[in-house]
Amino acid sequence: MGGKDVIYLKQQHSSSLQPAVVQKRLKDMSDRRFLDANEHDMNIKAAYGKDKNDAREQRLRFVESSPSSSYCSKEDLVMVVKRRGGREWDKEMPHIEWINTVQLEPDVISMSFLPITSLLNGVPGCGFLNHAINLYLRYKPPIEELHQFLEFQLPRQWAPVYSDLPLGPQRKRQSSASLPLSFMGPRLYVCTSMVDVGERPVTGLRLYLEGKKNNMLAIHLQHLCSLPQILQLQDDPYNHRTPESYDSKYFEPFGSWKRFSHVYTEPVESDDDSSIVTGAQLHVSSHGLRKILFLRLRFSKVINAALVKNPEWEGSRNLGQKSGLISTLISTHFSTAAQKPAPRPADVNINSAVYPGGPPVPVQAPKLLKFVDTAEMLRGPQDTPGYWVVSGAKLQLERGKLSLRVKYSLLTAMVPDDEYPLDEHS
Repeated sequence: MGGKDVIYLKQQHSSSLQPAVVQKRLKDMSDRRFLDANEHDMNIKAAYGKDKNDAREQRLRFVESSPSSSYCSKEDLVMVVKRRGGREWDKEMPHIEWINTVQLEPDVISMSFLPITSLLNGVPGCGFLNHAINLYLRYKPPIEELHQFLEFQLPRQWAPVYSDLPLGPQRKRQSSASLPLSFMGPRLYVCTSMVDVGERPVTGLRLYLEGKKNNMLAIHLQHLCSLPQILQLQDDPYNHRTPESYDSKYFEPFGSWKRFSHVYTEPVESDDDSSIVTGAQLHVSSHGLRKILFLRLRFSKVINAALVKNPEWEGSRNLGQKSGLISTLISTHFSTAAQKPAPRPADVNINSAVYPGGPPVPVQAPKLLKFVDTAEMLRGPQDTPGYWVVSGAKLQLERGKLSLRVKYSLLTAMVPDDEYPLDEHS
């Protein structure tokens, strides 16, 4: 903010003056206008001495508002005087008098854009505000759901942690549960340990092949590192409910030896819409000669919560195509011509772990990968509105490959009525 008094000098194409001469003319005009404090000011029309009669009003394109200008026909020079701030409309006011009016009537001289957080340096919480602004600019969540979105933007990690997994040789196998996949082929061992994340919402699931030979099936949970402040959890009373019998229509044969290995594909979800997953376990049960793989989930109830919208089920993207080669080529030819989906943006990995994607795996792909889909089923800030939680899951078989189908829910905390009492007017 302040004032500005500038002289512009433009040389026409027809002028024969050298650049050094034009620069000297401009310096002389500036000295007479700005440095001569004894004289009231240099009159614009007297800028060229004897050439007063040829002065006329001109306008330059690069000048912001109606300036005063004069033209010297002998040298083909145009001089323009532009003032901003102070009594800028009084073109005849000497420069030294105009300076005294700037303080009373300042104007915007220059502007630059600065981040809002730069104005809060040293203020407690400035880092959190900067992080929140960056998250909003990156993911563009709905403004009416910004509070819930920011509450869920906490660090995420997978359970169990990789430091808890036995990487060295073991004297005895942790789990004897296994599924025979073929008569002479390898067996798929199953880790039956419960993975419990405590009172922390789960945002993703995945099947994983652990062990030295990558032949032990396990389930991993991605969860928030802490509980959002808007949520309160308590144990679901139906956690330990085990049905006495299973519906045989959900038994699906698994592997080449289909008579002996099956997967139970019934969806696992709580009867309460406000319950979310906080633990998972794989279990193998024997039914005669058959061995059946089950999925068990641990639920926690969110207190005073309500569903924002209907839950959504999502399966692995790796198993989306079920048709044959010819039908796939035909459908792809016509569908891509009609509608081409937008490419999915790459996820931003902010995990600082040594192996954020999991422990190192052999260069040669494990043989059991043709039976197990290890795709990560998760939702994060890139999935609008950005605060999805896992509320159910099921095992499924597609084209002979075991995978997960996950149920996601959006929950918001309901504020009790007593926190906002109604005013009673008599």
